[in-house]
Amino acid sequence: MVPSPVCHLGCGGGWWHLWDLPSACFSSCRIRPQLSKEKIEGCHICTSVTPGEPQVLLGKDKAFTYDFVFDLDTWQDQIYATCVGKLIEGCFEGYNATVLAYGQTGAGKTYTMGTGFDMNISEEEQGIIPRAIGHLFSGIEERKRVAQSQGVAAPEFKVSAQFLELYNEEILDLFDSARDPDARHRKSNIKIHEDASGSIYTTGVTSRLISSQDELIQCLKQGALSRTTASTQMNVQSSRSHAIFTIHLCQMRVCNRSELPTTEYETLTAKFHFVDLAGSERLKRTGATGERAKEGISINCGLLALGNVISALGDQNKKVVHVPYRDSKLTRLLQDSLGGNSQTIMIACVSPSDRDFMETLNTLKYANRARNIKNKVVVNQDKTSQQISTLRAEIARLQMELMEYKAGKRVIGEDGSEGYSDLFRENAMLQKENSTLRMRVKAMQEAIDAINSRVTHLMSQEANLMLAKAGDGNEAIGTLIQNYIREIEELRTKLLESESMNESLRRSLSRVSARPPYSMGSSPASGLAGLCSPAAPVETEASDVLRRAKQDLERLKKKERRQRRKSGCEEEDGHEDEDEDSASEESLVDSDSDAEEKAVNFQADLADLTCEIEIKQKLIDELENSQRRLQTLKHQYEEKLILLQNKIRDTQLERDRVLQNLSTMECYTEEKANKIKADYEKRLKEMNRDLQKLQAAQKEHARLLKNQSRYERELRKLQAEVAEMKKAKVALMKQMREEQQRRRLAETKRNREIAQLKKEQRRQEFQIRALESQKRQQEIVLRRKTQEVRWGALASFWGKHSFPGMVRLVAHVPLLPSGCRKKFPKKGASQTFSKAARLKWQSLERRIFDIVMQRMTIVNLEADMERLIKKREELALLQEALLGKRMKLQAESPKEQKGLQELNEEIEVLGANIDYINDSISDCQATIMQIEETKEELDSTDTSVVISSCSLAEARLLLDNFLKASIDKGLQVAQKEAQIRLLEGRLRQTDMTSSSQNHAILDALREKAESHPELQALIHNVQQGGTQGWCILRPGTLLVSLGAGEMVTWAGRGWVAQTSGERCWLDQLLLDPSVPGSCQVSSSQVMCPSNPSWLRPPDVGFTPPSSPPTRPRNDRNVFSRLTSNQSQGSALDKGIINPVGGTKNARTAPLQCVSMAEGHTKPVLCLDATDELLFTGSKDRSCKMWNLVTGQEIASLKGHPNNVVSIKYCSHTGLVFTVSTSYIKVWDIRDSARCIRTLTSSGQVISGDACAGTTTRTVTSVQGEHQINQIALNPTGTMLYAATGNSVRIWELSRLQPIGKLSGHIGPVMCLTVNQTASNHDLVVTGSKDHYVKVFEIAEGMVGNIGPTHNFEPPHYDGIECLAIQGDILFSGSRDNGIKKWDLEQQELIQQIPNAHKDWVCALAFIPGRPMVLSACRGGMIKVWNVDTFAPVGEIKGHDSPINAICTNSKHIFTASSDCRVKLWNYVPGLTPCLPRRVLAIKGRATSLP
Repeated sequence: MVPSPVCHLGCGGGWWHLWDLPSACFSSCRIRPQLSKEKIEGCHICTSVTPGEPQVLLGKDKAFTYDFVFDLDTWQDQIYATCVGKLIEGCFEGYNATVLAYGQTGAGKTYTMGTGFDMNISEEEQGIIPRAIGHLFSGIEERKRVAQSQGVAAPEFKVSAQFLELYNEEILDLFDSARDPDARHRKSNIKIHEDASGSIYTTGVTSRLISSQDELIQCLKQGALSRTTASTQMNVQSSRSHAIFTIHLCQMRVCNRSELPTTEYETLTAKFHFVDLAGSERLKRTGATGERAKEGISINCGLLALGNVISALGDQNKKVVHVPYRDSKLTRLLQDSLGGNSQTIMIACVSPSDRDFMETLNTLKYANRARNIKNKVVVNQDKTSQQISTLRAEIARLQMELMEYKAGKRVIGEDGSEGYSDLFRENAMLQKENSTLRMRVKAMQEAIDAINSRVTHLMSQEANLMLAKAGDGNEAIGTLIQNYIREIEELRTKLLESESMNESLRRSLSRVSARPPYSMGSSPASGLAGLCSPAAPVETEASDVLRRAKQDLERLKKKERRQRRKSGCEEEDGHEDEDEDSASEESLVDSDSDAEEKAVNFQADLADLTCEIEIKQKLIDELENSQRRLQTLKHQYEEKLILLQNKIRDTQLERDRVLQNLSTMECYTEEKANKIKADYEKRLKEMNRDLQKLQAAQKEHARLLKNQSRYERELRKLQAEVAEMKKAKVALMKQMREEQQRRRLAETKRNREIAQLKKEQRRQEFQIRALESQKRQQEIVLRRKTQEVRWGALASFWGKHSFPGMVRLVAHVPLLPSGCRKKFPKKGASQTFSKAARLKWQSLERRIFDIVMQRMTIVNLEADMERLIKKREELALLQEALLGKRMKLQAESPKEQKGLQELNEEIEVLGANIDYINDSISDCQATIMQIEETKEELDSTDTSVVISSCSLAEARLLLDNFLKASIDKGLQVAQKEAQIRLLEGRLRQTDMTSSSQNHAILDALREKAESHPELQALIHNVQQGGTQGWCILRPGTLLVSLGAGEMVTWAGRGWVAQTSGERCWLDQLLLDPSVPGSCQVSSSQVMCPSNPSWLRPPDVGFTPPSSPPTRPRNDRNVFSRLTSNQSQGSALDKGIINPVGGTKNARTAPLQCVSMAEGHTKPVLCLDATDELLFTGSKDRSCKMWNLVTGQEIASLKGHPNNVVSIKYCSHTGLVFTVSTSYIKVWDIRDSARCIRTLTSSGQVISGDACAGTTTRTVTSVQGEHQINQIALNPTGTMLYAATGNSVRIWELSRLQPIGKLSGHIGPVMCLTVNQTASNHDLVVTGSKDHYVKVFEIAEGMVGNIGPTHNFEPPHYDGIECLAIQGDILFSGSRDNGIKKWDLEQQELIQQIPNAHKDWVCALAFIPGRPMVLSACRGGMIKVWNVDTFAPVGEIKGHDSPINAICTNSKHIFTASSDCRVKLWNYVPGLTPCLPRRVLAIKGRATSLP
């Protein structure tokens, strides 16, 4: 099958337009097809290409855009034609070019470039270099042939080639036949130089002259086979070096310019780099060791330097000035290609498999940065040709400029500046308008033609129909009619055009003829002068009034502008003061309200004045317009009157002349005279009518002149009003200035007060820091002394009882030397730090912490992805095996349905597991994408900006802080390494001791087994099980039974030895060696007691040092002895459980408070308890562990980012789980209270404490994480369920890995509880903010997304806050103040009490051993209910603050409240229940879900 070539390019219109920008550096992406191995291992494709766009999608929505994108099924010729063909054509024009192939190892770089000649490949699979060689020589032949056909001298070409290899930062010549292939590690003699123009060239390199295509191919093959290759886990033939194949082209050709009188020659040179970079690789993936590892490190160093150069050149903000070309020989060789004189294209080769997701992501980001590089590409000519071309271009430019001056296009201004003339600009505008009108005329002409053709067609159809009706229809007649109609329409169109043109000419002629004459004669009659004479003084007076009005208005405008400038300056000053003291103004808003109101009033008055002035200006303008209209009317009337007077005079003269002629005529008759007289009288009447009309118009004109005097009075009145407004405006501006001055003085005074208060606040903060530092120093001294005393007592105890191994171990515990102890700053040291420097250091510290957290998160996600991919490979192989087994079974025994069904079920389970793993991989990829986007946002605020803005003193302070931080981190690392070595030694010692002691225990048990047959059978089973004498002892079980009443058990905090009914804790055993029968037992071993004779000390083979001297005991406890020389306030840091006396209503209340635990500084939010231990979590970001036997706080688990909202203790493993924001911390309290793992809401597992660097409270979660509201353990202690967002994540505690999610809620899950069914399945009940309670049944082996088994209805009226389960009965409490009782077996609602409390029901718990359930609310009330009847038994005011949690053990009830206390209660039996209240019994069936 031959796939169709697919290439996604930039924009429409082809791709050749991209190369019209020779200064750009282009990038492309090629996605190779999946390998057979990847398909067999079940790898999914994580890349996709947007159809029609040069865009690659990685994962679900992360897009990368390039200039060209080639999908999986793209052929080699398509890649060459798209990317490289135009570069070869550019070489013939003298342009340099470079093609770089970049990507991870095994991504297809060598295949794309075509340098892999170790196997036979077809012509279709040839890479870029062989195709470019063929294109080059065919282009040479083509140009020679064209020159011969044109009759000009053929161009001369000279081709040479070089082939370099960069191996371990040494440049090797692959064309050097005398080179020893085994001497790769010797220093090379090849040097890199830079000429005067900045071009890079090498010396000591073999350059071969090439005459034919086959010769160059042979040289390429010889060099490619000499390259260093090796096999890794990711690629069988992996390139271990960078290869640069360079072709130099030199041509001498005739200048093809027609303006040259003689033939000139020019010499052009070009070089083409083909760069095959070695693949970026990670040693963990390639499995490289030894020489391969060194090669990989060298490859990555070169690629890192190349990436730094690309980042520096592609920095769009231009913050980087220096480009590190000299950091690597690779970047030095490619200096021309990156930012220099070369057309460059980078081809990023990537793998589509999700197994290579991180490598693909890094490659795409690497290539995406290369698009921002701008190269400076010029034609490479010899100096003579270059100078001639420059001079010729200069002459052409000057000639063009001279022509522009002659044509008037360019002008020189008065100041000597050059520019374009106004005529040229106007001409350009007219030309543009003319072209627009031409387009419109053309479009309208086309529309007219279309309409004419349509009209012709319709009229011809109509005529044909009429002829058809008359019976004279004929096709020839129809055609003739149609032609006639068309000709008629054309003539009609021409006629309309002629009429339109004639009309326009007539209008223009009338306009020309209607123009008034330039000079007018004297007044024809005295009557007109009399009519016009009264207007002269009126005109003069009106013009004087208007002139005065204009002068006053102009003066008023000038003053207004001056006032505005002043007020603007004052407002700017006020704004600056407000900007400088914005913090102080926020606290003084009330005091400034009056001043602001006054300022607003002033501004409103000023605006009113301005508005009135504008109105007056408009009135004046109207008066001026009316004056102008009067003048125009006057002139018109005068002209008409003069014309009529002339006509009357002419008529009278003509009448007299006619009468005189008639009197002299011989043939005069009376009839003719009367006729002429009547005619002239008629004409005189008409003229008299016209005269009367004009006289009426003259009267109207006189009336208008009278109105003009009224307008003048109004104008004078307006001027007076304007003057008054001017005075009011001046007064208002003066008042505003005074008010602003008073306000400025008040603000200055307040600023001084605020500065004084801030100074006092800084002094108090400094005192607080000094006290905190002193307190920390005292705590460290106290902790060190406590450690010394405990280890000293332990050593003396074991020395006294002859345990040399333990003495040796204790003696080798390293104490922190005095010289390495942390030095605290002196009291006045922080005063030298300025505020700006502290802020900059804090911002840098936060930035560094964010970077560390991001990298750690990405590393953990990569580890999870690798683990999931390995698991998927295993499952895929197992699935293939099962499929083969099923096919074999079907072939051998087709009727074996049972076996086939089992195989099908196993295959389906494996498929589901693979689907879940694929979903998990997709989630990891999406999380990585989110982190990368956040990283890009953080990179936008780079630390270099902060550092570059530092002064010299601030830089010194920052450097000092960095030095101190480096020393502290180095010290911490050294301490951790020492601790690891110590723990490894202790582990080996423990293994040896455990082996010996288990043998001793088995010997002792054999002695006692003679009288106990069951014990003898147990010993026999242990020996048959292959333990070879090892006895596996787990916490929580009986370890050693020495006799009646003698045993040692694990109690969570430590081991408890009980002898004859007396219990003794580990602390007492350690510090009191005189206790008989004392022993020390850890979570994994038994330190033997001193009394039994059957126990022998282990022989470890070395002599212990002498025991330290024992110190005399006194009556005080250890803590008081350690703090005897220090302040007495240190003892208050530890919490304590104090007994509480009886209250007034103790006899009637169902609960009695017996003790109260105090020690938290903020509200207690959660708790958990066993019979010996109590765990509490608080808003003070800490968890406390209490000893219920001694009533003392044992330890405090600190370092949480925010409130501790849930805590659980697993008695099977001895681990404590605490929840804060989106993290679950796992604490190991068996050895020392330390965080061993951190689990996140997204399913990541972080080794150690991920929040150790958090010193301040963190309110928001990391992007991609969700708030965890509650956790729960299943009864067997194997699973942990965490309510994360609207789902519940399942964790397997044996591996501390997520295995699935419970989904189905549409709101956040607020609470959950876990029970076990009769079939040993976990039954998880969840309550959410969506008001619903859902039940999930999780069978063994279920993974992935699990839906709810049941959905209880009807729901609550508000969010669920708490749940309690016992057997088949479930109680749920809600924010709607109600409690509901559900039957899990029947899946129905049994009873509900809508208003069980007066506030939110926050906690529910069962009283152990009694059919009673407790409920607590936000109002502090505790109520007791009968489980069977749901009747109230009693209530008590437990706390004055909200109760946040309730838990129980076998003896007590514990309540945690916002009053920072935990109360211990006893249930008082035998009370008479209260009067029964209204209980609603509703039978509501649960809705079963598929």
